[in-house]
Amino acid sequence: MIRDRGRIKWVSMMLPEHVKLLREYNEGLDKVEKPVLDEQKYEEFNEIICRAMEENITLQFTYYQKGEIKKFLGNIHYIDGLKGELRIISHASEKCILKLVNIIEIE
Repeated sequence: MIRDRGRIKWVSMMLPEHVKLLREYNEGLDKVEKPVLDEQKYEEFNEIICRAMEENITLQFTYYQKGEIKKFLGNIHYIDGLKGELRIISHASEKCILKLVNIIEIE
């Protein structure tokens, strides 16, 4: 029976630089591009954020970070208009700072 080692058999003949580039390439395959939102969506975000701060509503934020789409659940603590950031606190007292330009969806 032939036992194939896959990529491992070729690693010994490759330079370390090539192995590093192959790893970076494989990691880059999973990354997604940041979606482009229109002005209407940002107006909708503004209304949701204002209402959530008035009524202390828990929101789920979907945001873009380094090629990945992530989610965070929590209440808005503070809006920094100069830096364009939202400071959010989860139920487990975790703090998260989100850039407004990286937010994709608010529910």
